[in-house]
Amino acid sequence: MNTILKTNRLTPPTLILLILGLLGVAGLLTWANYNYATENPGGNDFLVHWMGTRNYLTEGVSPYSDATAIKIQTMAYGRPAEPGEHELRVAYPFYSMLIFTPFALIADFNMARAVWMTVLEICLLLMTFFSMRLTQYKPGLGLTVALLLFGVFWYHGLRALINGNAVILVATLLYGGLLALQSGRDELAGFLMALTTIKPQVVLVVLAFILIWGLMKKRYKLVGWLVGTVLVLFVGATLIRPTWIVQNLAEIIRYPSYNPPGTPGAALAEVLPAMGPRIGWVLTALLCLLLYFEWRASKKYDFRGFLWVVSLSLLASQWIGIQTDPGNFVVLFLPLILVLAGLEERWGRTGRWVNIGSLVLLLIGLWLIFLLTLEPGPQPQQSSLMFLPLPLVLWFGLYWVRWWMVHPTTTWVDQLKQQEKLGR
Repeated sequence: MNTILKTNRLTPPTLILLILGLLGVAGLLTWANYNYATENPGGNDFLVHWMGTRNYLTEGVSPYSDATAIKIQTMAYGRPAEPGEHELRVAYPFYSMLIFTPFALIADFNMARAVWMTVLEICLLLMTFFSMRLTQYKPGLGLTVALLLFGVFWYHGLRALINGNAVILVATLLYGGLLALQSGRDELAGFLMALTTIKPQVVLVVLAFILIWGLMKKRYKLVGWLVGTVLVLFVGATLIRPTWIVQNLAEIIRYPSYNPPGTPGAALAEVLPAMGPRIGWVLTALLCLLLYFEWRASKKYDFRGFLWVVSLSLLASQWIGIQTDPGNFVVLFLPLILVLAGLEERWGRTGRWVNIGSLVLLLIGLWLIFLLTLEPGPQPQQSSLMFLPLPLVLWFGLYWVRWWMVHPTTTWVDQLKQQEKLGR
């Protein structure tokens, strides 16, 4: 055993070469991203938080102030926003500046954006790797490479990358937390999951489930570290700027007024003004009822069943009535991989060909729907129709594989128990 460990251990020269190689790749990526950023203005999701953080660090001005918003708008539009334009205001918690501070210290926005894009590109690759590890999906080298490329270039990944959306980082932290939880590192899991609250609307539902599951399973270290870290972030931010909670709440309330429809009900209201909001409320009630029963049943599931309920919670959170955007759907990558893993596990080679076909259809289909429904104007916007395709596919897929996920085979359970034992 010791001989094997020594054989697999990297020697210092090899480790140094590996680190230098990774830094070289990151440098090349950043150079390519910088060239892209200088020739293609944009990245407004990142611009909002880069300027909000930089303005606070250099001038002490609240990131939620009108003065900061006008600075952001002037950089994006060359003038303050006009009625009907996106107001580009900071709506993240104050402590999110911990994430953006290293980038805000870079004075050149294009360079800061390039470095941020490099981080997000690495995160997209990590998301794919983490998802495959979590679901025990081993599709072979060729399909693994295809999945890594798909994870970067599919609509919900690439669009979030170009816009500089922090949801990619949030998803990576969440998946990393789940991976830590799978291996018994509950303290690390709680810490990583707490950091996802920099974009709380994306993770509110799934974190609520994880906390309830942690209490049901008596995983008190997970609960303690998650809640404790969030409290430390809140208290620390309040000590630095006591008024941030009130200001942030005001921005959250204001947010829907200058954004495209952010819930299925609001999206349907554009087509069915009278019935749309009512359908949205009915959908919210049905999803809450569904989650109640699935969360309750999760107490008797093993980790894979828990992962299925996590995936369901992530999916439901996009339609449950919390303000969101199809730009946040990259967080649904884990449910997609879970479905692919279930299909291939049950159908073997046939399942693999089904998965390949599904990935091709999703890659082409989502981009095609986006382009065909793009709303023209001075600032072309994605159609509210993008709320539908991926969630509909995943609702069908998750319930297609549900039985296999919550009633796994003995072989899979034995493998998982062995992995968790090694992790501890």
